[in-house]
Amino acid sequence: MSLTNSQFHDLVDVTLRNLEDILDDNSDADIDIENSAGILTLTFANQHQLILSRQEPLKQLWLADRSGGFHFDYDEQAQEWRCDSNQQLLSEMLGSLLLKHTQVAFDLSALYD
Repeated sequence: MSLTNSQFHDLVDVTLRNLEDILDDNSDADIDIENSAGILTLTFANQHQLILSRQEPLKQLWLADRSGGFHFDYDEQAQEWRCDSNQQLLSEMLGSLLLKHTQVAFDLSALYD
């Protein structure tokens, strides 16, 4: 079964909102969070940015980082976002990138709730 546009938007909205909540709840991390027009931009103290955006035509969630761009498809059975090139979970990749830029380990288990 393929996601409808409505389901896709709902999933992206929930994922981005959950990520914001997780980051907001951690006062040890210095992250500026901007959510505008469905694009979530995280700016760290070192001025590095992570950008998450929805790509409706492909029904993908994209993550942009200096190391590259990553495209995530939603696995409906597992109910999680997986990178289309290496099958890494969004939560795993984000956890690594957040640790790299903040030296804070985030619990991203609630990302898909």
